[in-house]
Amino acid sequence: MAIVSNTVTYLDGDVLLEAFFAFDDEFSGRRPAVLINHTWVGRDDFVAEKAKKLAALGYVGFAVDMYGKGILGSNPEENMKLMQPFMADRAMLQKRMKAALAAVKLMPWVDDGKIAAIGFCFGGLCSLDLARTGVDIKGVVSFHGLLAAPDNTQGNTIKAKILALHGRDDPMVPVEQMLAFEQEMTEAGADWQLHTYGNTMHAFTNPVANDPTFGTVYQPDADRRSWIAMQNFLTEIFG
Repeated sequence: MAIVSNTVTYLDGDVLLEAFFAFDDEFSGRRPAVLINHTWVGRDDFVAEKAKKLAALGYVGFAVDMYGKGILGSNPEENMKLMQPFMADRAMLQKRMKAALAAVKLMPWVDDGKIAAIGFCFGGLCSLDLARTGVDIKGVVSFHGLLAAPDNTQGNTIKAKILALHGRDDPMVPVEQMLAFEQEMTEAGADWQLHTYGNTMHAFTNPVANDPTFGTVYQPDADRRSWIAMQNFLTEIFG
């Protein structure tokens, strides 16, 4: 097994973006692709490592760039400044996600009929918003993602299967938001699942998260279980 990785540039309008991708060159032919959406930090090593792990499972891992080539936050203030425009303009967020989807479909190793998206924190919301637009992809997975619905997708039929992996004690997603998400997904006709991990806060997949006052704490059991849940989900939707 040899994991090949590189970067590829693509455009959303006049914004230059740079994705990181990985695949296993021992697999022949086209294979499913998984878009990987980053946290509020930007397209960093965390999502690059996820792309390599997905490549080892037989997929093309494509770590999306939401902010622009080389743009990363270095502290919570910068991260918030980068993320906030997309939270305020979900149509812009959805357009940028569709640019990533178009870019991955052009890759020669990708079966463009078998595409999924996953994401972490802000990236979880990005993955869910892509599904909310009604695009024809197989499924999306949100890891401790923000679940609040946008205001421009009501009435859309969600074609992608949905898996949301959530910490019960995540202060950024109160119980009311979870219930609203369940109602939203049901009304959109989605095939949806919400897995809730007890005694688990926000950012539970990130080994460096250790700020209980902010609500971000690594939880190794939830990290392991959620990755297994994702693998089972991908096996099902790509079967």
